[in-house]
Amino acid sequence: MGDVDYVFQGLPLHVLLVHAVVIAVPLVAVLLVVLAAWPAARRVLWIPALVAAALLVPLGLVTVEAGEWLEERVPAAPLIQAHTSIGETIVPWLWAVLGVAVLVAAWQVVTLVARRRSASADAAASPPAAGAPIGASVGVSRTANVIVSIVLTFVAIGVAVGAIWTVVLIGESGSRAVWEGSFSETPLED
Repeated sequence: MGDVDYVFQGLPLHVLLVHAVVIAVPLVAVLLVVLAAWPAARRVLWIPALVAAALLVPLGLVTVEAGEWLEERVPAAPLIQAHTSIGETIVPWLWAVLGVAVLVAAWQVVTLVARRRSASADAAASPPAAGAPIGASVGVSRTANVIVSIVLTFVAIGVAVGAIWTVVLIGESGSRAVWEGSFSETPLED
């Protein structure tokens, strides 16, 4: 961690970054499921999804590092230690989300290249019918298109569930570390 000071306007940076991670990880993970399953959406959103997934990795790493920095500056407590340990488990999921984004992008590029090659090879042929699956009649068989889309969708679902569940577990442990035993269940008198 070195000499980096993880403070922003008097607040520990971890408590600010956590909000971005809690929103961005599930959002990008669900978007990748949609893109894996829906070719029309993939054609439009694969680049933004790839960029977002690539940005999640450094965002998550800085959030974890800022959390470790913060842990060294608060009194030792078992709940905080548990939260820090669980917090580090998001890192492999961030890489997995990026991996799915790369696979979705690669499949989009493969189908785009196949479509362009077919169009240039047979300029006299009519274009594919509206709504035809990407890759259909353009060098990627319909069977391959369906199989790849199904596999991508299941992989994306698995990674999305794992990443989202990990974010929930980390958030729950962090909330316990901050709030457990620090509030009254009944209103305080003024």
